[in-house]
Amino acid sequence: MEKLPIFLSVVTVVRNDRDQVREIAAGLCEALGRLVSDYEVVIIDNASQDGSLEAYRDLVSGSGLPNLQVYALTKEVDLDTAYSVGLENALGDFIAFIDPMTDDVGFLPSMLEEAVGGADVVFAANDQKPEQGFLYRCVSRSFNWLYARLNDVDLERDAPQFRVLSRRVANFILQHPLPSITFRHLPATGGFSRANLRYSAPPKGARSKRLMESVDRGVRLLVTTTRAPMRLVTWLSFFGAMANVVYSIYVLGIALFKEDVAPGWVTLSLQQSGMFLLVCVVLLVLGEYILHMANLTSEGPRYHVGQEFTSTTMTRREKLNVEEARKSPYLVPPA
Repeated sequence: MEKLPIFLSVVTVVRNDRDQVREIAAGLCEALGRLVSDYEVVIIDNASQDGSLEAYRDLVSGSGLPNLQVYALTKEVDLDTAYSVGLENALGDFIAFIDPMTDDVGFLPSMLEEAVGGADVVFAANDQKPEQGFLYRCVSRSFNWLYARLNDVDLERDAPQFRVLSRRVANFILQHPLPSITFRHLPATGGFSRANLRYSAPPKGARSKRLMESVDRGVRLLVTTTRAPMRLVTWLSFFGAMANVVYSIYVLGIALFKEDVAPGWVTLSLQQSGMFLLVCVVLLVLGEYILHMANLTSEGPRYHVGQEFTSTTMTRREKLNVEEARKSPYLVPPA
């Protein structure tokens, strides 16, 4: 197979993999060396505590592997944040994000074929998933269902972690104020041309996923990418305000048209409905203000040119602001 004439960056995240990091890096370098003309492997160490730094020093030494970039984080972060670190430091024309334990590097040529053919984003989903706990699977499916209903994107099916991004998509994500959040969903929702591929390969292993960390990550993604939760708060506040107005009218009607009303009931009811009305109005105003501020802080660039097309023939280029010197009887030839 002829090498693709591109510069490819491959980003992978590891943690406490001192005994396997050389095998991982060597496998990537060997596969990429046969696939593309130029490449780099960007390793993000997610705050390992097993002495992996010594292994990295050996990997990048003169007797180590070529084209490696290692970035060791000082504290553990979620997976999307770690990948965004690699995105910020990758230099390739195309950037692939791979988990060597669950993703098949051998499927990368098919993904690059789509990317070189014009797809800005190429996703690849493995039909064989690593085993996770029952509770984790239930929570994950519930979150994917909810997110698909709110944003019309099934993250597990339409935006898996195994992906190849073009440089224009990488630049677009990095222009956003929260690249660690938008990395997960923006390639699937930003209007770029994309391809979704599927393959079947047994995973080499399974990284344990912590339920509470995944829940926190999901809630953060849900709140920052859709206004539905906060919009629900404002609608409930509006409904509460209207319900208290109706109740106040009902209390006044009872006071006007009924004679056997308990003493103090009308005053107490109006006082309570008035206080609840005030609380609901305050929550409504605060909710709308928070929505506005969230839009300002999470808003990306005003626009982004995804693709540009130019005619082969441009007539304006034929009308340059240059005039030919014409012979004139008033011009005196040089001596």
